[in-house]
Amino acid sequence: MQDRIRKVNQAVQADDGREGKYLTFTLAGEEYGIGILKIREIIGMMSITSVPQAPDFVKGVINLRGKVIPVIDLRLRFGMPAMDYTERTCIIVIQIDLPETTINIGIGIVVDSVSEVLNISGGDIEDAPAFGTQLNTNYILGMAKIEGGVKILLDIDKVLTENEIGLLEKAA
Repeated sequence: MQDRIRKVNQAVQADDGREGKYLTFTLAGEEYGIGILKIREIIGMMSITSVPQAPDFVKGVINLRGKVIPVIDLRLRFGMPAMDYTERTCIIVIQIDLPETTINIGIGIVVDSVSEVLNISGGDIEDAPAFGTQLNTNYILGMAKIEGGVKILLDIDKVLTENEIGLLEKAA
């Protein structure tokens, strides 16, 4: 009976909605992942038009095939030091679903480099560790254990606050 309960618990943990394909990328030497269904496209760095009085992490907007897309630097959003962009730096255009609506918007996020697409099973994903009340980690979907390392899986819809998303919508 105990063995059956353990197997059921493992099956439940493996199917908690986090299993799937993730685009992985680096920021400051650490690996992150975003669910592939949130990715619209990956583009090289291009000219970004700055927006006055925007927060530091908002780099500005780009014109992507006639559509204005706001761009944020994920390093700066996470409080990491800024770095000069290289030939590997790119913009991942993602889709963010606005809470309690059916509206979604496109936002570009600047990352150090894109790594690969991984198929991550639910059994390889653990909850984010509790760091206490001082550190907000609700944007972390989980920690993927891959090849002896850890990749931080992001719930990209929660990386920005509703106010910040509102700012970006106005900028675009």
